[in-house]
Amino acid sequence: MADLSHYRNIGIFAHVDAGKTTTTERILKLTGMIHKIGEVHEGESTTDFMTQEAERGITIQSAAVSCFWKDHRFNVIDTPGHVDFTVEVYRSLKVLDGGIGVFCGSGGVEPQSETNWRYANDSEVARIIFVNKLDRLGADFYRVTDQVRDVLGATPLIMVLPIGTEDQFTGVVDLLTRKAYVWDETGQPENYSIEDIPADMVDDVEAYREQLIETAVEQDDDLMMAYMEGEEPSMEDIKRCIRTGTRDLAFFPTYCGSAFKNKGMQILLDAVVDYLPSPTEVEPQDLTDEEGNANGEKAIVSADEPFRALAFKIMDDRFGALTFVRVYSGVLNKGDTVLNSFTGKTERIGRMVEMQADDRNEISRAQAGDIIAIVGMKNVQTGHTLCDPKHECTLEAMVFPEPVISIAVTPKDKGGNEKMGIAIGKMVAEDPTFRVETDQETGETILRGMGELHLDIKVDILMRTYGVDLVVGQPQVAYRETITQAVEDSYTHKKQSGGSGQFGKIDYRIKPGEVGTGFTFSSSVVGGNVPKEFFPAVEKGFKSMMGEGTLAGFPVLDVEVELYDGGFHAVDSSAVAFEIAAKGAFRQSMPKAGPQLIEPIMAVDVFTPDDHVGDVIGDLNRRRGMIKDQNAGVSGVRIKADVPLSEMFGYISTLRTMTSGRGQFSMLFSHYSPCPNSVSEAVIEAAREKKANA
Repeated sequence: MADLSHYRNIGIFAHVDAGKTTTTERILKLTGMIHKIGEVHEGESTTDFMTQEAERGITIQSAAVSCFWKDHRFNVIDTPGHVDFTVEVYRSLKVLDGGIGVFCGSGGVEPQSETNWRYANDSEVARIIFVNKLDRLGADFYRVTDQVRDVLGATPLIMVLPIGTEDQFTGVVDLLTRKAYVWDETGQPENYSIEDIPADMVDDVEAYREQLIETAVEQDDDLMMAYMEGEEPSMEDIKRCIRTGTRDLAFFPTYCGSAFKNKGMQILLDAVVDYLPSPTEVEPQDLTDEEGNANGEKAIVSADEPFRALAFKIMDDRFGALTFVRVYSGVLNKGDTVLNSFTGKTERIGRMVEMQADDRNEISRAQAGDIIAIVGMKNVQTGHTLCDPKHECTLEAMVFPEPVISIAVTPKDKGGNEKMGIAIGKMVAEDPTFRVETDQETGETILRGMGELHLDIKVDILMRTYGVDLVVGQPQVAYRETITQAVEDSYTHKKQSGGSGQFGKIDYRIKPGEVGTGFTFSSSVVGGNVPKEFFPAVEKGFKSMMGEGTLAGFPVLDVEVELYDGGFHAVDSSAVAFEIAAKGAFRQSMPKAGPQLIEPIMAVDVFTPDDHVGDVIGDLNRRRGMIKDQNAGVSGVRIKADVPLSEMFGYISTLRTMTSGRGQFSMLFSHYSPCPNSVSEAVIEAAREKKANA
């Protein structure tokens, strides 16, 4: 049995371009997992192995790697920084025990850093902080630590001080040991010397060291009392206190360096070993009932417990479908049968692999604390619990945000439909925030996602990875038509062409119905002028015409029809004749009843920091929005408004620009409302042109 106290399941997360992937590369080099460092800007990093990641220099999906440092096993997940892919961060944090928050020395605490930090707080994941890129122009370690306090409301526990600034940055001073680690200019991580503290830094080092020890000993009352009486605690006691405070999120040990220049990385790895918790030291996951409520039981991390694991990611690659699994308790052997508690079905474990980004090592056994991938599982999705069939249980499920933007795609040729369907099926299984639906009216395939970059990447994958040629367009707004006036009218259908003819006369009233009623029909005919058996035919005729209005061909809503009189012929009248009469009556009377185009209105909920409220409200007003409510919270303001759907395309990009990436929004359909004349005229004109070109 492996010693779980020597396991560290960690994630590396930060704002886009803070250096997460470069930091991961350096960890792999230092731990001997790779021998040649691949650079992000050259598209050659180990964990950014997708074509799209290499080209754009960004991380799109989280990648898992395993490595060893000083007899400790690290399972490292490199996560994306871009806001469109935060689900990757969320689901990685869900299965990790600790993390490294990377901040850019010059950029500091950026918007996505806040989002990821909030996710990590929600998941109660212990973290250490690494201030990266200290060799950059404008980099300032002390300013970044102040931002961590002010913006994130977190307490950085400063463990090292930088030697030199910007291009003069040469190394760090370890406050606990009072030793300076200085790297030469070869860029090799092993080329460093341990020296005495530079003379001009001695006072600063002593002041920060005192702060460090004072903060650490607050975790132990006895040590604190002894320290206040002038007795300095041992190194072992200080480290124990730092480890406790880190695990309890009381503070976050803070380091600095330059991952790109290989400076400061060994000390960071030592900190992972010294201060981040092992799987047995974190609060065990809750077990839940079928409704997702905690049932009081916990998934104790131990190889002696029944098998329990959470599937946190599905990935399709050249070897087949991979299901990434975090094992919480028990042991899993090749050939075992496990139960998926969500579907109630069992599956046999064929191949298990240990991940090295897109390489893999075959394994035959995994135990509590491991993060592995299982090849070829059939019905497992993200968030499903795998367990011992004799001990059924459900781990706390994952909740994913709703998509906020959509585009329409159509294959260029007929043969592409099937290929596109298979590809999209795989992509939806991989990414819970990527949805697909078919527009029943236009027949278009609508892709829904978290942002324009998200969907841009998905279209790119469809076209290049799966070879589907696509036409990409905007989805059509689902406009509708209704009427504004009551009309009383009469229509006669008469046809004589040898043999039995057709005859049906109806007198009727058409008027606007209650909002949301769709179509209602009633009859008040007396005296048998229209026999009762023909009433359903009249209703069917009117109802069948509601699918296409007379203004622009959109479906018609909220119309009441009353049949109050008419006439029939003993021989020529039939159900078909009265149905045709009703269809003709609809075409005749709708233009007289004040037809009007109506548009879908969305209930929009926007979150924005306080200093951008005016900009956001002004922009919503320009989009014909009606502000309904404002609620101030601790970190910002929530604005609720009703806004036409046609004005909301591209809104996520505008909002992020306006709020420096810190704004978020969601929207749901609310109701239909009349279009302004200018909008109505443009839509009707476009519909006529489309019809003329068809």
